[in-house]
Amino acid sequence: MPEHSNNKTLGMVLKGYPRISETFISNEIRLLEEMGFKIHIYSMRAPRENFSHESVKRIKAGVTYLPSSMIWGLPTLLYHNIRLFLRMPERYRECLKLMAKRFRLAPKKHTWVKHMLQAGYIMQKSVIDDGVDLAHLHGHFAHTPTTVTMYAACLAGIPFSFTAHAKDIYTQDPRRIQDKVKRAKFVVTCTRYNEQYLREHVANGNPIHCVYHGINLDLFSPNGRSPEIAPPYHILTVARFVEKKGLDTVLKALAELRARGIEFRYTLVGEGKAKFNRKIKDLVHRLGLDDVTTLPGTITHDEVIKLLGSADCFTLGCRKAKDGDRDGIPNVVAEAMATGVPVAATDVSGVPELVTHEQTGLLCPSNDPKALADIIQRALTDNDLRRTIIPAAVEQAHALFNNKILIRRLGEIYKSHDVPCGQ
Repeated sequence: MPEHSNNKTLGMVLKGYPRISETFISNEIRLLEEMGFKIHIYSMRAPRENFSHESVKRIKAGVTYLPSSMIWGLPTLLYHNIRLFLRMPERYRECLKLMAKRFRLAPKKHTWVKHMLQAGYIMQKSVIDDGVDLAHLHGHFAHTPTTVTMYAACLAGIPFSFTAHAKDIYTQDPRRIQDKVKRAKFVVTCTRYNEQYLREHVANGNPIHCVYHGINLDLFSPNGRSPEIAPPYHILTVARFVEKKGLDTVLKALAELRARGIEFRYTLVGEGKAKFNRKIKDLVHRLGLDDVTTLPGTITHDEVIKLLGSADCFTLGCRKAKDGDRDGIPNVVAEAMATGVPVAATDVSGVPELVTHEQTGLLCPSNDPKALADIIQRALTDNDLRRTIIPAAVEQAHALFNNKILIRRLGEIYKSHDVPCGQ
């Protein structure tokens, strides 16, 4: 182990970095750096996109990419883990015992071996060889990144914490996340809905803090468009193509609107696995929406902001997926509200914490295309309602989702748990 300097580092373990769909994490890291935290990023895989958001370019943190393949990366992983074992056999054995206790709960046994080896790589390659003076480790997402975080913290002899978001909470065996909560110094989550679930199902007295992700309000201002709009309306959705986003519900709702004679054009931003991409495109065709639907795929955040500037309504059909997965509060909902675009969405998970029905937006039950069509139609054609909810939504976004305030609150949470900040 290197001698500790006065320049302590907060290590962040991420599934991937940078990721287009995780602007909130890059914004968090950037703002924590501005508060004085020195951060080093550990990414469990290389970036999948060939571009990144502007906010990433302002991050100063160094990045260590962990070998992600048990085939191609195994020689490197074994080399550094053998070196680490020879250097500190007792501590390595303790971490092996921790892994063994959790091993029987693992759905995919081989991945847990990889996570242990990745943790050893962090300790040997980054801490010992490269001299990164870690004082604390934090994992983003409660599943695999936190597993690596927990093992690496055990090997380094330092505390760890993690942020729990959505899928990582609800698709994980409660016993596994309960063990992580027990061992962590503290836990952060991004909605009151998540906080309540964690307290009811896995909490054991350890601190659980709720901090919304927030958005950079410097980038969003009301688009200045009149509440009174005329067809053809521009309807917008930004979402990953996964079951929990309820995109089939949205498309069926749009087909219902078209049957009612509502003229519109629809932009669906995002993509997913090839199978789901085909499913969405096939549904667009079957519903006769080809001529009014644009599918630009994954685009930059700046391009999303431009689309919000011309949108008349933002809609999402979020639902609880078959495997239990569900959204927290999609940041793009707050972005739409801050831009003055009325939101018509489903009342799933944490969404009602930001969108209050008929006050700051419109909500309906999930999996009900007719109900979603009804509120989209109201959001487009009820001018009195638009005059009410648009300014109220802007105010709500500023009150609850100002990321500068929220990240400062997060930084104070880190400090309250003795995470070093500053030189």
